[in-house]
Amino acid sequence: MDKDRLLEKLSNYERAQMRLYEATLINEEEPIIYDGVIQRFKFTFELSWKVMKVFLAYMGVTEPSSPRTTIKEAFAYGLIEDGETWIDMLIDRNKTSHLYDEAESKRIYDKIKCSYQPLLSRLYERLKEEINNLE
Repeated sequence: MDKDRLLEKLSNYERAQMRLYEATLINEEEPIIYDGVIQRFKFTFELSWKVMKVFLAYMGVTEPSSPRTTIKEAFAYGLIEDGETWIDMLIDRNKTSHLYDEAESKRIYDKIKCSYQPLLSRLYERLKEEINNLE
């Protein structure tokens, strides 16, 4: 695992989490807004666990094989906080693949705005800090 790959993954993740943040600033209560935010969330979540996986491998932690294992390893390492909410995030991400209920979409949208997006941003800041300390 080389540092350039880690930095590339972090850069991709930074862009995704910023786009999610921008989407959460839209204050319109419309199903199309929920759909857009949920799509950005799904993409950002995928990048989040993958960048955690690459970081953990770079640091010599056993390379996790699944999102759930990666979240648990990242929590144990101290890379993320609030492991339970990260697992909830994974569960909600999985639900969004088969989401046709507007009430459920709204529930997940609200969690993204209030809980998930701030955690995804904190992960970026924490990774940036950890990587800067490697130099």
